[in-house]
Amino acid sequence: MTLSNKQRAKIKSRNIGLDAQAPTEPCKDSKCPWHGMLPVRGRTFIGKVVAAKASKTAMVEWDFVRYLPKFQRYERRHSHVVAYNPACIAAKAGEMVKIAECRPLSNTKSFVVIERLEVKT
Repeated sequence: MTLSNKQRAKIKSRNIGLDAQAPTEPCKDSKCPWHGMLPVRGRTFIGKVVAAKASKTAMVEWDFVRYLPKFQRYERRHSHVVAYNPACIAAKAGEMVKIAECRPLSNTKSFVVIERLEVKT
């Protein structure tokens, strides 16, 4: 039985315990949740990569609404966090990604990109 490259990558990646698709490219990064030993826990978000200029770093932003009881209406807000961007995922600016909380990786990074999502139009 011959395995394709995608099937080999799925076999080598570990189960992170979340509903996410494993990347097809392998990597040797110890901070990768799929190919390294980084555990993920806590909150997950889906957002858009605003900037990915720094090495292995992505700034992810998502929108939400907040209710104002005084005016009895909603206001639009957004939040952004800095997330670790492993080489096997390599998300670029403008792409939709799923991020998950992990242990602090640096002074500002406590999230890691776990999946790159395709936007269906």
